[in-house]
Amino acid sequence: MTNYKDYLNEQLRDEDFKKEWDAIEPEFAIIQAMIDARKSVGMTQKELAERTGIAQGDISKLETGSANPSLKTLQRLAEGMGMRLKLEFVPVAR
Repeated sequence: MTNYKDYLNEQLRDEDFKKEWDAIEPEFAIIQAMIDARKSVGMTQKELAERTGIAQGDISKLETGSANPSLKTLQRLAEGMGMRLKLEFVPVAR
């Protein structure tokens, strides 16, 4: 049985798939960073909602990619977890 990483690497060999994947990768990275940060402080979505005033359902939508957060929302989430939001621009490997 193939695991997810093997399957993804196989799909990324397809030029069209890779182009689409690269286009949405930053969104996935933000989603994963939110989930990882919340879990690293041992918080549930409900606890984060209580600390930030952002509805738990909205946090769930952000974590599943069903909604796009504003910078202000990301800052509120970070503060609610006792963290600071940091964004970076990095050179593209050529």
